Amino acid sequence: MKVTVYSCREFDERELFVKYGKELGLELTLCPDAPDRGNLALAKGSECVDILTSKMTRELLAGLKENGVRYLVTRTIGYDHIDLAAAKELGITVANAPYGPHGVADYAVMMILMSIRKMKRIIERTNIQDYSLKGIQGRELKDLTVGVIGTGRIGETVLRNLSGFGCRLIAYDLFEKEGVRNYAEYVSLEEMWKRADVITLHAPLTEDNYHMIGEDSIARMKDGVVIVNTARGGLIDSQALIAGIESGKIGAAGLDVVEHEFGLYYYDRKSDVLDNRELAVLRGFPNVTVTHHMAFYTDDCVETVVRDSLAGCRLFLEGKENPWRVA
Repeated sequence: MKVTVYSCREFDERELFVKYGKELGLELTLCPDAPDRGNLALAKGSECVDILTSKMTRELLAGLKENGVRYLVTRTIGYDHIDLAAAKELGITVANAPYGPHGVADYAVMMILMSIRKMKRIIERTNIQDYSLKGIQGRELKDLTVGVIGTGRIGETVLRNLSGFGCRLIAYDLFEKEGVRNYAEYVSLEEMWKRADVITLHAPLTEDNYHMIGEDSIARMKDGVVIVNTARGGLIDSQALIAGIESGKIGAAGLDVVEHEFGLYYYDRKSDVLDNRELAVLRGFPNVTVTHHMAFYTDDCVETVVRDSLAGCRLFLEGKENPWRVA
């Protein structure tokens, strides 16, 4: 039973892959690079391929199929980076490897607190021994209404975490959950835009919610609204976000994800000229904190996704029911 693993990180994943590959009786080919036309041949002889957040186009999927691949698993919760229609046509089963909600939920709350307390400016001043106070007066969560968009495992955990801060909590989801009502009031998106001082995103990216935060929705938000995104960059129209920050409509933003991040995260690009002007502009604002799609990145998460991605491969190869299959 052979599995080819792409984007295998030497410093934190390799040892776990060796451990769980041995436990599950899988023969692994470990590649540090993302799949591309030049290394697809590594998958020859493997019915299963294990990837990270690489864009899996029809061309790449067809190349995997030519090498005998029938199963593709991504070591992430989201799978919008995979062309599911092409995978279905090619007969490739797609699966994910969800991790626990606490890492991202903790990170989202951290980003909210950093944004309302102007932490980016505080840290920058401290680093240059500027200990003045003008311009860094913050707000307290108890005085704010926080809106959570998406109340799946992560969104619900965020609400539970925030419930201890004394803030007012509202939520939106297409599929409402009774348990969430213990912490928050479900509202329409229109009510969300009107009432929330802070909006944090925890929804998957779909065709229907692409750019759900754009020029029109921002115009209907409260002045000085704080926007936090630890979900998917495409949920926010970057140009509209920049315009909102420049006009002062948006008071602050905490972004762990941005549009067009593929090919940037998780590489060392410090000596490169990047083809992402929106990212450069956003990073330059004193009231915008940008991190590199790492809210998930905890000890528990890394072990979980390695173990479960390989466990799904084993189940597929044995023809057994697979709880991680998504398409």
